[in-house]
Amino acid sequence: MSISDWHENDRPREKLLKFGEQHLADAELLAIFLRVGVKGKSAVDLAQDLLDEFGSLHNLLNATQEEFCTAKGLGPAKYVQLRAVLEMSRRHFESGLQKTDAFTSPELVAQFLSHELAHQSRERFGILLLDQQHQLIRLQILFEGTLNQAEVHAREVVKSALEHNAAAVILTHNHPSGDPSPSQADIQLTKSLSQALKLIEVRTLDHIIIGDKGRWHSLAQHNQMP
Repeated sequence: MSISDWHENDRPREKLLKFGEQHLADAELLAIFLRVGVKGKSAVDLAQDLLDEFGSLHNLLNATQEEFCTAKGLGPAKYVQLRAVLEMSRRHFESGLQKTDAFTSPELVAQFLSHELAHQSRERFGILLLDQQHQLIRLQILFEGTLNQAEVHAREVVKSALEHNAAAVILTHNHPSGDPSPSQADIQLTKSLSQALKLIEVRTLDHIIIGDKGRWHSLAQHNQMP
C-alpha cells in the first residue's frame, strides 16, 4: 500500500502540518526528506530500513559520502541535499545566537554547539568569542585531537580573543564518548585558560562540554567555574 492510500493522520506530511514535526518518528521525518520510496517499499518503509542499517538517525546524518551513497535509495544528490539541510540548521542556530544575549541562554548555546561538535569522532576544542553585550562575534575551533584528548595551548586562545577584540568567551569542547561529564583535566584546563584570559581583561563565562543525544554540561551551571 502506498502512503497516498494511508489515513490522512498517518501520512508524514499531513501529520506534520496537523500536529507539528515533534510528533513524527525518526522514520517519518526521514521519509519526508526522501520523498519517495523504492519498488515494493514506501518512503517510510525505506526510511526505517535505512535507520536499521545505520543503527540510528544520528549515524545516518553523519555518514561519510561513500557510506551514505552505498545505501539503497540514496545517492550523491540526496547526500548534497542532506548536507545543505544540516548547514541551514547550523546557520539558523548561529543566527539566533547573534541576535540574543548568548550567556543568558546556555540551552541555545549548547544547541548551536551540538550542531558543530556532537557528531565529531575526534575531540575538538573551540571558543565562542563574545562582545560587551555577550553577543556572538564568532565560534572558532582552535584545536583537534584524538578520540579522547585535544592538546590546548593558552597562547592560541589568548591570541584569538585579542584578534577579535572579544570582551568575553565561552570555552567549549566535545566528548566523542558521548558522556559530557567534565574530567578533572577539563576543570583544570578551564582554570588555566581563565587565568590567562584574565590577564588581557577577557572574562571566561562558561565552559560547555558537548556529548551525544542532546547531552551537554555547563560548568557555570554546576558551579564548577574557577
